[in-house]
Amino acid sequence: MKKIGFIGVGIMGSSMVRNLMKNQYEVHIYARHPKKVESIVKEGAVLHDTIADCVRASEAIITMLGYPSDVEEVYLGENGIFAAASAGSLLIDMTTSSPKLADMLYAHGKARSLDVLDAPVTGGDVGAKEGTLTILVGGEKQIFERAYPLFTAMGTHIYYCGAAGKGQHMKLANQIMIAGTLSGVCEALAYAKKQEIDPSMVISYLQDGAAGSRQLQLLGPKMVNEDFAPGFFIKHFIKDMRLAKEEAREDALALNVLELVLSNFEDLAKKGFADSGTQQLITWYLPKE
Repeated sequence: MKKIGFIGVGIMGSSMVRNLMKNQYEVHIYARHPKKVESIVKEGAVLHDTIADCVRASEAIITMLGYPSDVEEVYLGENGIFAAASAGSLLIDMTTSSPKLADMLYAHGKARSLDVLDAPVTGGDVGAKEGTLTILVGGEKQIFERAYPLFTAMGTHIYYCGAAGKGQHMKLANQIMIAGTLSGVCEALAYAKKQEIDPSMVISYLQDGAAGSRQLQLLGPKMVNEDFAPGFFIKHFIKDMRLAKEEAREDALALNVLELVLSNFEDLAKKGFADSGTQQLITWYLPKE
């Protein structure tokens, strides 16, 4: 299995495609905006005009999209993946999406002799570039084992989480933790500033202690330097938190911290920061005077 189709060549997807090519995979891509993928085509990816053409040229298809609605359109649309895929093809959705949708795609594929996995990732743009993503996989164990070599080209921590949808549930648990941690970093930096302590010292002195985290280590310096370029868009994090909130509500589970952080980010999005990186949250605590 050497011919891989990839749909969703954005901030994360472009790096994942490059790592697949570095590992000697022939990568076929589809993009709604071809000009945005010109550089990766020059590096060797094969661009197709339609999703169907991309699918027919590939033995496995990977999707890395923005929203569940995008996943539905790409997989279930009239000219989508299911319409073009041949029996035995491997379909892997690496979008952070709805667990219910993941389960539906699996069932849809099963009825058509297609192997479907949900495999959302964590590790951000840095992990995507370095090929060190954590990949959380839901679906049949034997399909996971079939896909494992592909995953090793993009990540270093690859975990089988259980039946279809469980990869998405695990990723939402990850996002719940990030929400609380990121908010905690912002509160700590805001507190330190009010006490006339250099926020850079907070990051340097505390990152190796019990309060240390990837959010502090990677995003703390960006907050201090007011670097809000997106590694992960606020609009996509809002989508993830809303998915988690919906799942929790159905199970009558109170996620109070998540709901508070979500409301803060929704406020930032309304103010025009939807396309900023999640580190922009610091401006909710420390608005410009």
